Amino acid sequence: MQTRVFALSMLGAIPLAAGAFVSAGFAQETHKSSGWYKACSDQGNTKICNVQYQAVASTGQVITSVNLAEITGESERKIFQVTVPTGRMVPPGLQVKIGEKEARKVPYSFCTPRICAAELPLDDAIVADLKAGTGINILSVNWQGKENPIDITLDGFSAAYDGAPIQRDELAARQKKLEEELKEKSTDILKKLQEAQEKARSGEATGTDN
Repeated sequence: MQTRVFALSMLGAIPLAAGAFVSAGFAQETHKSSGWYKACSDQGNTKICNVQYQAVASTGQVITSVNLAEITGESERKIFQVTVPTGRMVPPGLQVKIGEKEARKVPYSFCTPRICAAELPLDDAIVADLKAGTGINILSVNWQGKENPIDITLDGFSAAYDGAPIQRDELAARQKKLEEELKEKSTDILKKLQEAQEKARSGEATGTDN
């Protein structure tokens, strides 16, 4: 129960204004992110630090979140957590492949109406693999039995993990930049869709005339 409360509170601690998680069929959609960052907070006599990456779809919704949590003080815990959208098949868990290492099976710990979270104890081996690797491949299986893979870069992970926690204003600036990029991408997608619709209508009109 403690782990669940912690995970949910930290997911909401520094939210992206972009919004909630997408539905089950996110597949290999190209995503954007504000990159790896470390955020720390004090909760009474307990200090919680998270090294996190959020993959965000063009719609502004979070596809996948990776979080390394270290809790110190009255309680001592280290957690490696990956969250994906709901609508997952629970028995397969997640397959997490870091760099060229063998994929790890990460079992789901809980699901909410918005997310499913899979967790492992965070140990030195996982951290070493993340520092040595160039990317993470995360594979989940949706309720239809379809595999949903996503690739996440590890560029910037070591600097975030070993560095100082990010300041709120810096994180806000990153998020604002991300939102602007997503808005621009969304506008471009809409423009291309409208052009395709106009082209289709033009073709239909030409066919009618003939």
